[in-house]
Amino acid sequence: MKLEEFNYELPEELIAQHPYDKRDEARLMVLNREKKTLENKVFRDIINYLNPGDCLVINDTKVIPARLYGKKETGANVEFLLLNQIEGDIWEVMVRPGRKLLPGAKVSFGDGLLEAEILEIVDGGNRKVRFKYNGIFNEILDKIGLMPLPPYIKETLKEKDKYQTVYARDLGSSAAPTAGLHFTEELLEQIRKKGIEIAKVTLHVGIGTFRPVKVENIEEHKMHSEHFYIKEDEAEKINNAKKNGKRVIAVGTTSCRVLESVANENGYVEEIEKDTSIFIYPGYKFKCIDALVTNFHLPESTLLMLVSALAGREYILKAYNKAVEDKYKFFSFGDAMIIL
Repeated sequence: MKLEEFNYELPEELIAQHPYDKRDEARLMVLNREKKTLENKVFRDIINYLNPGDCLVINDTKVIPARLYGKKETGANVEFLLLNQIEGDIWEVMVRPGRKLLPGAKVSFGDGLLEAEILEIVDGGNRKVRFKYNGIFNEILDKIGLMPLPPYIKETLKEKDKYQTVYARDLGSSAAPTAGLHFTEELLEQIRKKGIEIAKVTLHVGIGTFRPVKVENIEEHKMHSEHFYIKEDEAEKINNAKKNGKRVIAVGTTSCRVLESVANENGYVEEIEKDTSIFIYPGYKFKCIDALVTNFHLPESTLLMLVSALAGREYILKAYNKAVEDKYKFFSFGDAMIIL
C-alpha cells in the first residue's frame, strides 16, 4: 500500500495543546464496524459499550521525565531525550544538536547532578551514553528532567501527572500511552462494578513508535523494537474472556501491539517478557483483540495504519474527516474513539 493512502487534512487549531481538566470529559467517537456507524459521545459513556465478562486491557507503563537540557564542556547547550535503557546506567539517547557530540564528549545536567559520557554513535545518529551521578537515578530525573511531550504540543505542561495515566506504575516510557489518559479512578471502579475485568500489560513506549514513515511503499517501513511483558495472572484474565466468548478490548495501540505480538492462532496469550517490533497495517489478521480504544493519530503514521487494519482504511478516514468537521481535538491530549 502507498503512504499517501493514509493522509488526511487536519487544521492546526484542532491539535490539542493541553489536557482536559477532567479526564473523562473528552469526547468519544463510537465506531461500529458491522453497521458502519459513527456516534458522538463523551468518554465516560464508554461504560455503556462494555459488557460484563469483557476484558479491558491497559498498559501500566509510566513515563520518565526523559527530556534533559545540559551543557558540553565547551559550554554549548545540548538536549538529550532518553530512549532506551540498555543496561544499568547505559542508555540510548537522541541528542540535539548532535553533529559535534562525538565519543568521549561529556555533558553535565542540573549543575552537575547528572553527567553523561558519549560512548558511541548508534543507529540513526542516536548516542549510547553512560550516566554518572550520586543517589538514585529516577529521583534525579524527577528534579531536572522534563516530560517528553511530542513536538506538536507547543504549550508548557504545568502538572507532570497530566501526561501519566492514573494507573501508571512501571517507569520506562519515553511517551505516554495516550488512549489511557481519559480514564479516571472513578470510571475504572464503575467498570469493575459492572463486571468487566481489567488486565494490565506493560509496554515501554519508545519514540520509534511515532517515527515518521519515509518510504512510499509502507510494507518497507521498519519499526523500532519496544520492551514489554505480561504477568501470568494478567494473561489468565485475558484468556478467560476468550474462553467465555467475551471480548478483549485493548486500550491504546500499545496494548494492542503487545497482545498481537504474543497471541497464538486462537487468540490466547501467556506470561512473557520480550521485545516487539510488530508493524500492523491493512491486511493483518487480528488474533486477540476484538475492540480498541484509541486517540486520533497523525496523518501517514503507523498508528493510523494500525487502526485502518482493524476497521478498514476508508471507514477510518471517513471517521477522521467527520472528527475534523465536528471539531474533535487530535493527538496526545485530544479526544478518543472506540472501535467496536
